[in-house]
Order: sequence, then C-alpha cells, then structure tokens
Amino acid sequence: MKTLPQISEAEYEVMKIVWQSAPVSTNEITEKLVKTTSWSPKTIQTLIKRLVTKGALSYEKQSRVFVYTPLVGETEYLGQKSRSFLDRYYDGNITSMVSACLENNALSEEELDTLRALLADGAERKGGAK
Repeated sequence: MKTLPQISEAEYEVMKIVWQSAPVSTNEITEKLVKTTSWSPKTIQTLIKRLVTKGALSYEKQSRVFVYTPLVGETEYLGQKSRSFLDRYYDGNITSMVSACLENNALSEEELDTLRALLADGAERKGGAK
C-alpha cells in the first residue's frame, strides 16, 4: 500500500470539492469554499498549491484557467485515515470502537440497523467464498 500525503483538515475541505467535481477550476473551488468557510480566496489558493506540492492534486492549464484533478483517491484516502484512527485510538480493534459507541449511546437505531445489515452482508460474502 502506497503512503498517501498528509492532508490537513483545511486541505481536506479542498479535496472534498475536487473529488466531487473533478476536473475543477480554481474559481469553482474558490466559489464553493467561500460559501461554506470564512476563508479568503488567497487562503484557498494557498491550500490548493500545498496540495499540488504534496502530490495530492495535479493541474493542467486550459487557456488562462488552472484545472485540478485528484492524484489521491477518496476511498483510498478515507480507508487509510480510518485505519490510522482505529490503530491510534483502539489498537486496531474495531470491536472496541463499536463497543465504545454502543456504551456511549452514540448510535441511532437507524445506524444500528445499517450495521446489522453490513455485518449480515459481510458474513454472507465470507460464507459464499468458501
């Protein structure tokens, strides 16, 4: 598994837009983030440049506009972050994490139903693979 670049919380907000809308221009990224954050356009441009430097984004100049595409997949990034969180806070034990959520009443009935369905589906796939 390749090592993915470290992405800050602010940079992650930029990446979410790029993942959702790629290929996407600087202006489009800025328009969306100005609506949801208190960041200036200059701050947003700095975040984009950092992501390019880190190897998370690539860009292409189309006439006078820079257009960005992700070099890091959203699923891949979230998977690595999830694994890192699980390892850091629960020693890699997902049962401990779910138990903590249950003990703190952090899961709604809908979330519990979804988990039950996911577990049943996972068990079915493992049973079918034998």
